[in-house]
This record gives sequence, structure tokens and C-alpha cells, in this order.
Amino acid sequence: MEEVQSKCSSCSDRCGKLDVFDWLADIPESCNVSDIVEIQFKNTRKSYFKNTNGLRLAKGDVVAVEASPGHDIGTVSCTGEIAVMQMKKNRLNIKDYDFKRVYRHAKPIDFEKWEEAKKLEHETMIESRRISLDLNLNMKIGDVEYQGDKTKAIFYYIADERVDFRQLIKVLADRFKVRIEMRQIGARQEAGRIGGIGPCGRELCCSSWITNFVSVTTNAARYQEISLNPQKLAGQCGKLKCCLNFELDAYIDAQKDFPKTNVPLETQDNTYYHFKTDIFKRAMTYSTDKHIPANLVELSVDRVKEVIRLNRTGKKAAVLVDEKAVAKHEAVALDYQNVVGEDSISRFDDPKKQSGNRNRKKRRRKPTNRGNSGGNAKK
Repeated sequence: MEEVQSKCSSCSDRCGKLDVFDWLADIPESCNVSDIVEIQFKNTRKSYFKNTNGLRLAKGDVVAVEASPGHDIGTVSCTGEIAVMQMKKNRLNIKDYDFKRVYRHAKPIDFEKWEEAKKLEHETMIESRRISLDLNLNMKIGDVEYQGDKTKAIFYYIADERVDFRQLIKVLADRFKVRIEMRQIGARQEAGRIGGIGPCGRELCCSSWITNFVSVTTNAARYQEISLNPQKLAGQCGKLKCCLNFELDAYIDAQKDFPKTNVPLETQDNTYYHFKTDIFKRAMTYSTDKHIPANLVELSVDRVKEVIRLNRTGKKAAVLVDEKAVAKHEAVALDYQNVVGEDSISRFDDPKKQSGNRNRKKRRRKPTNRGNSGGNAKK
């Protein structure tokens, strides 16, 4: 079985995250009549083409396609009805889309020229960075992608503000003798292209599977009761972590019946203010001081609602903590006992091996020094 790699062996990029599972593969070809083909290029770039020549194309085939100008080399990612569904998923209108053609399967000469173009990309990127630095442009060129026939190069750049790179295009076209196209990408796309390991210990989501980046706000951290520390909330791209949105819906659903945190709890002894919330435990902690933790009391959501309803009628609760609930909690806590020997350090050892070792120690005799004993007897 072929080894699965984190990077694509053909383009040294993490384009595997754009793979499409063809769940219509076992359907007869007569039902899969669409001639639309999805082609994948380097740097997670995809486009859609028409198979006007009636070629027998399958996933993974390397083909030559129409480009502007010349032709490009790409890999077939899906065909037929799956490609149509992919267009609908990406909100592309089939009637208005400008389809280009698939020319042919790539020939050996196409592969040679394609490999030559890929070998030039890193050197071109380094040289273009030096040129942009000489022109005092506030931008960073993150990647370069050559077209399959080496007649065009796409420069991917990052910039915080609008950049006038007209002079840069002239210099690059004169230096590399190709047509230049500039494409701006965001910090998240750049982090996904470079890759890395996140604070969770796993590969970055943007480099392994995320393709569409949704905006992340600090409200996602507030809903999840996460400390608003910019150093902890920011990812390697410098933006808010995408994973803040992963569990946001679950937290929002869990908090639907929670009372408002700005409502204090009035008792006959004191006034309590909200301090923190444990959402999935359905517990809220209150303090007698607004700004610092003082006399912290943990209450269930139902008990907090009960006290709020009592305060709205003009009455104050006699006690904040429900004694029945506390007694029930203590009974559950006292019911626990260690019945499996979890405190024993040898609980995972094999008892048969332990008894065998003890028997061997008993059979083993202490050696005696017969020579010394004989010498002493002679003396």
C-alpha cells in the first residue's frame, strides 16, 4: 500500500486536503454523462474545464488544459456529476462559468517542461523578494507558481495595505521573461501553505483540511468562557484561531436556558455577583465582590433561576446554597470507594510472574567460600 504523506509528492504542497471522494464511482458510465472536469493545480488552486474531445479521464490523470496564454498542466480531481456538485457547493453558476477546454493527456515532453518549471519556482521567489525589497514595497511574496508551459508565473503575496506593484511587474517580466500575474492571499492561507504544529500538538488545521476560512471574532471566546488573552487566542498566522469556531454552536445551545450574568443574587446576609460559569457542568460561581473572588459559592443553574425568581417578587433568599442539593452531592461523593486497587503501584503486573520470582528466590542458595573455610581449618 502506498504511504500517505503530509505533502504531495508531485508539487511539494499540501494539496491532498482538496481530494474529493467519488461516491458515484460504482454507477455505470451511461449515468455519468456530464463533460465537466475539475482540475487541481499547485497551491490548492482548482478550476473547471470541459472535456470537449471526449477523453476517457479518471481521477489522478495528468492532463494539458487550455490557459491564457498557452496551456497548463494539472491533475484531474473529479469528473462527471461529482464535478457538477462541486461547482454547486462552491456557488458557481454552470451557465455563466467560462469553461476552458481539456486538450489531451500529458505527454512526456509536457512532464519534462512541467518539472523544469517547478524547479525554477523557489529561485524565482527568492529573487522576486529581493526585487520588491529594492523597490521599497510593503509586501511579502509567499510563493510562485509557474504555468505548465513556462510562459506565465503567478506570484502570491501578502500585504497589510494597498500596494502599487506596477513597477514590480515590469521588473519581474523583464527579469524572468514570462507573463506576470499577482494574487493577494491572506495570513491564514499563508500559514496553511507553510504548515506547522499547533499548540494542540497536531498539524495545523489550515494546512491539513480547512479550505474555506470563516471569520473568527472574540465573541466566540466569550461564549466559551475563554480568557481574552491575545497571545493564547492567536494562531501562528497572527489571527484568531480557527478552532474557536469548532465548538461554538455546542456552547451556544448549552447556554440557551442560562440566566443573565449581570443579575446579582440577593440574600438576607449578602449580595452575590457572577464570577464564572461552567457551561457543560451547568454550574455558576458567584462572589460577594464585583471585582475580586471573595466567598465563592458554586450553584446549579436551576438554583440560580430559583433565587432570581424569588428576588423579582421582592423577597430575599434565606440561604444561597440549597442544602438538599449539597447533601445529595456529598452522598454521591462518599459513595465512591477504591475496589480495583487503583492505589497499588503493582496492579498491572502479572500475578503468575510475581509468584514465580518469589519461588526462585527461595530456591536460590547463598554461595559459600569453601577455600577460605578449608584454609582456616588447616591453620
